[in-house]
Amino acid sequence: MHREDLIFLHAPSVYDFRKRSIFYGPVSDLVPSTPVFEMYPFGFTTMANRLARDGYRVRIINLASMMLNDPKLDVEALVGKLRSAVFGIDLHWLPHAHGSLAVAEMVKRLHPDSKVLFGGFSSSYYHEELVRYPQVDLVLRGDSVEEPLAQMMAALEKGGDLSKVPNLTWKREGQVQVNDLTHVPDDLDHLEIDYGWIIRSVIRHRDLEGAKPFKDWDRYPLTAVFTARGCTQCCAVCGGSCGAMRRVLGRTKAAFRSPENVAQDVYDVQCYLDAPVFVVGDVRQNGDGYAERFFRRCRELGIDNHVVLELFTPAPASYFEEARKTFGRYSIQFSPDSHEERVRYALGRRFDNPSVEKSISHALSSDCQRFDMFFMIGLPEQTPGSALESADYTRKLYAQNGNDHRLLVYTSPLAPFLDPGSFAFENPEKYGYRLFARTLEEHRARLESPNWRDVLSYETVNMTRDDIVEVSYNAADRLNQVRVEVGLMTAEELKVREERSRDARQLMSEVDMAMTIEDLREREAAMIVLKRRGDDLMESTICQKRELEWDTPSVFRSLPRVMRSLLFRRRPRSG
Repeated sequence: MHREDLIFLHAPSVYDFRKRSIFYGPVSDLVPSTPVFEMYPFGFTTMANRLARDGYRVRIINLASMMLNDPKLDVEALVGKLRSAVFGIDLHWLPHAHGSLAVAEMVKRLHPDSKVLFGGFSSSYYHEELVRYPQVDLVLRGDSVEEPLAQMMAALEKGGDLSKVPNLTWKREGQVQVNDLTHVPDDLDHLEIDYGWIIRSVIRHRDLEGAKPFKDWDRYPLTAVFTARGCTQCCAVCGGSCGAMRRVLGRTKAAFRSPENVAQDVYDVQCYLDAPVFVVGDVRQNGDGYAERFFRRCRELGIDNHVVLELFTPAPASYFEEARKTFGRYSIQFSPDSHEERVRYALGRRFDNPSVEKSISHALSSDCQRFDMFFMIGLPEQTPGSALESADYTRKLYAQNGNDHRLLVYTSPLAPFLDPGSFAFENPEKYGYRLFARTLEEHRARLESPNWRDVLSYETVNMTRDDIVEVSYNAADRLNQVRVEVGLMTAEELKVREERSRDARQLMSEVDMAMTIEDLREREAAMIVLKRRGDDLMESTICQKRELEWDTPSVFRSLPRVMRSLLFRRRPRSG
């Protein structure tokens, strides 16, 4: 095994998910990863790039993905063979509270002389509680810790003073030290994003499986580029909103990458992979001029990959016309969250339905390949009836657009947790929430519950947790009926989806019954039987997950591009 200076480890949501009888429900139906949440954060790549520039040996190992793809993988044996001065573990979103701490305990037990470092949004929020766990040595706070990480690594290597590292929470002789949160960059053009680094790392370690961003990435190589850190939107339930950024990360305004560099990032991906590129963040966030410069530079570079654009608010016809002129293939993702304006306004989304409807029609008229739209269940002021009526609104949208099959509408619950740092988490009564977890440890413990209803950390004044579960299944069934009406789904496919929904509800009841068995051995035997059924329902519980995939060949079809770029292309320029 190579000795590394830093190894990033991405843990599953629940460490021993392969043994535990857990019914996850539809918590990840609308994201590329499974309920194990095996997609590691993009920050792994930017941090690795930064350290590699200084000559550090860095590696990314996606333990969650490896555990999914190899049920017999001995994780302790794998981790025990690793050699690194520092192990970095992400706790970005709270669903990893169980797995990340369990992996940290294993690392500290197997490598007592190595440092264990945490980072991410949730790590930043809970930094003082987190660093008090015996298996955690260091926590870097903030959303842009590439430079503090480099300073920390230099201090550890040379015996320097950790108190001078910005954003660092650490322990000195068992006492918690909290350094000032002073590194909050105003822009992102200092980042050198080398998309070839991870390919060279795969070759060096002969390990594609450990480096994959998520379980099926080799079959479905979705990629991403980022426009900003921070956000201009103030959505009440989002831990990435402007309010949460200010409260947790010290960010008073969003930091942007220049539109020219974002366009270059898209082109850099294209040089290595024929894969969809998701442009994260609405390119209009920093003004219409930003979007115009982005489109102009993409046209100059000749972008051929399928580009997926994100909307935070409805866009005018001119925006979609620019996208049509710029990309041979483009799609849109938009989350109005509720079809009901009253609910949307309570959430902090200040736009009306006519503007939503116009955006859809403008996009479809401007050669958009697909328009994905997402509704959510468990929002402020939302009632069960409101959540179910999203299907009726979807029927109206299809009628307005000639039943165009490029329009795809989805619904899912806000699960499993209400984001710490969000407006609603900090002031739940104001937004109509009741919370069942406040601390990191309380969230970690909830993840051990076998039934996804009991993992939920909240309920609303209008919906109990039982209501949220029931409405989630009912709303999905209604939406599938609309799909049959417009020709997106056959009656036979609807029958399969409804049977799957019924199986999921029945399984939840049987899990509840099994947990009442007093004899421990009998209870465990019953849960093992139920686990097999739960594993079968782990993905695509209320929708067909494959519908979310864009057209893309497997990663192996891009090998000629990879080799050509590795051999002949210059490393990307720094900002």
